[in-house]
Amino acid sequence: MTERYPAPTLDSLPEDIRTRILEVQEKAGFIPNVFLGFARRPAEWRAFFAYHDALMLKEEGSLSKGDREMIVVATSAANQCLYCVVAHGAILRIYEKKPLVTDQVAVNYRKADITPRQRAMLDFALKVCEQSSAIEDADFERLHAHGFDDEDIWDIAAITAFFGLSNRMASFSGMMPNPEFYLMGRQPREKK
Repeated sequence: MTERYPAPTLDSLPEDIRTRILEVQEKAGFIPNVFLGFARRPAEWRAFFAYHDALMLKEEGSLSKGDREMIVVATSAANQCLYCVVAHGAILRIYEKKPLVTDQVAVNYRKADITPRQRAMLDFALKVCEQSSAIEDADFERLHAHGFDDEDIWDIAAITAFFGLSNRMASFSGMMPNPEFYLMGRQPREKK
């Protein structure tokens, strides 16, 4: 499958977006397709990445960066989003340093070698993903028993919901994962 909406060229983008994309390219060694794909609509790109960063880069709360990526991988797999499973699976491998666990979470987190706390987190995320109208007080109680507070629970739900949007945009537009994502976190990174 090819992208249904061709990405704009880097030099055609507003300066703030081009600068951010070049920073990502410098750090990653390539430009993830989502950065150019969404840049076709600059106002939406800015809003998307502002919310992404607010959810995924925040320091407060008990969710680690690995936990956050684990939520993305598990819920993106449920939504059958190839781009997000592959791209965020790569990031999860890097954060957790457990390539096998990342693949397990992508296929069936219930059988993955993760902690009971992570399993409870993903159980809730999948319920938000697939049956948000069925969330009840007992779901909060289960998470509280694993040390999550109400703000952590909000984060789990918000990450799930945000990536539901991302999954659908990537899937309908035909966005494909960059080839670089497939090997990230599986082998040592080459020194520049």
